[in-house]
Amino acid sequence: MEKHFSDNITVLDSAESERFKVEILEYKELSGSNDPQIGKDLYYVQKSGMKLRQVKLTLEDGGMITEPGTLHFHKGNISCESNIGGVGGLAKKMLHNKLTNESTFKPRYTGTGEVFLEPGFSHFLIVKLDNGSVIVDKGIFYCCEDTLEVGVASQKNISAGLFGGDWFQTRISGTGICVLESPVPMNEILKCNLNNERLQVDGNFALLRSDSVNFSVERSSKGIAGSMTSGEGRLQTFEGTGIVWLAPTQGVYSVMRNGGVSTLIAPPTQ
Repeated sequence: MEKHFSDNITVLDSAESERFKVEILEYKELSGSNDPQIGKDLYYVQKSGMKLRQVKLTLEDGGMITEPGTLHFHKGNISCESNIGGVGGLAKKMLHNKLTNESTFKPRYTGTGEVFLEPGFSHFLIVKLDNGSVIVDKGIFYCCEDTLEVGVASQKNISAGLFGGDWFQTRISGTGICVLESPVPMNEILKCNLNNERLQVDGNFALLRSDSVNFSVERSSKGIAGSMTSGEGRLQTFEGTGIVWLAPTQGVYSVMRNGGVSTLIAPPTQ
């Protein structure tokens, strides 16, 4: 571990290529506040198991792209440039921003040195692509090696756009390393490998899928009456060969946020 890391900081996960390295740092505890109210909040944060995390990127004559506003600090011979690409590129990026809920101008950092992004309580997932392509839920792209291309994926099926929640998502393709900001940690993600198979999901908790996997939305039962009586409505449907990442616990956290733990407990049967 690098010398500038204290004993309070550990490397939760990492990945590297020839010119690029990413590390997910985790702070064991936060004890620097001199405000009693903040200390009270920190007590409950630590008791709940929440940890502060930070993404560190190391460049060796390499480059990276990140969401704007995420830079914390960097050291070394690092330069930053916008990747607008002229008037045509500006229009394309503004369209991408409108469609995917991601920022129009993504800063590109190049050179040799270390870049630290803003710390927070988010969960970060490392994805490595080898001449591949994945489609991720909109808004969860965080940063990547500049050898990857970040673009827009439109839903090919009308039902997917109407009932799946989004007409457009984010496509990441090429060879390199990407970091996603996830609503749940990696150990709560279920990776489903499909081999010319079908996967149906009741809810919007699919975070990532291979570009080779087709997506549509179907009724859970044949006919309108069947859908009404089944209680499931419409199901997100993934078909083909590839991988789908699911976050089954994501809905649990949403329910707890809105109504508390008691809403998850079924009433006793009479």
